Amino acid sequence: MAATMLPTRWILACLAALFVAAPAVAQMTEARDLAADARLASQRKVALLVLFSEAGCHWCERARQDFLLPMQRNPEYQGKVMMREVGIGNPAALVDFSGKKTTQAEFARRHGVSMMPTVILMGPRGETLAEPLVGYRGADFYGYFLDERIATALTQLRGKR
Repeated sequence: MAATMLPTRWILACLAALFVAAPAVAQMTEARDLAADARLASQRKVALLVLFSEAGCHWCERARQDFLLPMQRNPEYQGKVMMREVGIGNPAALVDFSGKKTTQAEFARRHGVSMMPTVILMGPRGETLAEPLVGYRGADFYGYFLDERIATALTQLRGKR
């Protein structure tokens, strides 16, 4: 009996080691208090980049993995944007830019977001600083369009003409 238990224990130990050793999936910071985030972004003189996404959205995941998460790790972009994510169907509590309590889903609805992913660059009062980037048509030009909107947002935010 002991001989048959050894392989089972060994297999379970190996599986446990895999789960412990598996790298954590990188995520964007979920929006919880946009008023506080806006104050911090304003102090840093950066735009607040808000990704509106939907659970199970393949294109949201592509935009996140191919562009937004690498940007989040890049020191150059840390001096340009602060990123948050809002789930359009997420009932999680959220404090909006005016300090009022709402939900992520309601916040997305109020901003008219209906196509995913949508990226909106926002200022300290929740104002839109550049044309929203709606959808994901593939990697070819997405980075260019994203950089273009970030530059426009920073021009609006920092007053450079």
